[in-house]
Amino acid sequence: MAIIQAEKLVKAYGLLPVLRGLTLSIERGEFVALLGHNGSGKSTFLRLLTGLTTPTGGHLTIGGWQIPQEIAAVRAQIGLVAHRSLIYEALTAHENLVFFGRLYGLGGRDLDARISDLLGRVGLGKRAHDPVRTFSRGMLQRLSIARALLHDPAVLLFDEPYTGLDQTAMKALDRLLLEAHGGGRTIVMTTHQIDKAVQIAQRAVIIARGVIAYDHRTDQLDAASLAAEYARVNS
Repeated sequence: MAIIQAEKLVKAYGLLPVLRGLTLSIERGEFVALLGHNGSGKSTFLRLLTGLTTPTGGHLTIGGWQIPQEIAAVRAQIGLVAHRSLIYEALTAHENLVFFGRLYGLGGRDLDARISDLLGRVGLGKRAHDPVRTFSRGMLQRLSIARALLHDPAVLLFDEPYTGLDQTAMKALDRLLLEAHGGGRTIVMTTHQIDKAVQIAQRAVIIARGVIAYDHRTDQLDAASLAAEYARVNS
């Protein structure tokens, strides 16, 4: 059963169309990598899923809830790791998670225990009480994942998570993504990293000129063949 369903989705900014009737179905528990040139519509689609912008036309649901009409119910189901960390640098890692936990209505000993567990899982247990301004880009990304997991969402959305990471941080991110997916969560990730799409996602979906131009399972692909399809649909 599809947890994310987009049907003939349209998004325009003034007279500029970005999505032009995009249709995509994502099943519960799938890991989907969205690829496309800048301006193709992939980040716009992610923003629609989070309710940060509203569709011009078409239909979009997550878990059966309609966007934007039932966005409050939708936001309880999703965790977002954006290109910007959305973390307060003046606070410690623990203080950041307490703040965001309370926004989700969490508190008390249960919240403290969950924060401790999450920081340990993302490898930040020993830095829990250090100011975030002292963190590297990779550490910020790991803390952002802990923040996104706080309320135990069914769907995780990642917007270009590998940007600015070195090889060590990329490997750590791979591990965290696979662990989150192994827990049964649905993951949608925008990326320019064709090799990563093949390595860790189950489906590679290419958006070109505002529509789905290619959709294939990655167990039948390698990076070279996906790169060739990427070039073809964008030619």
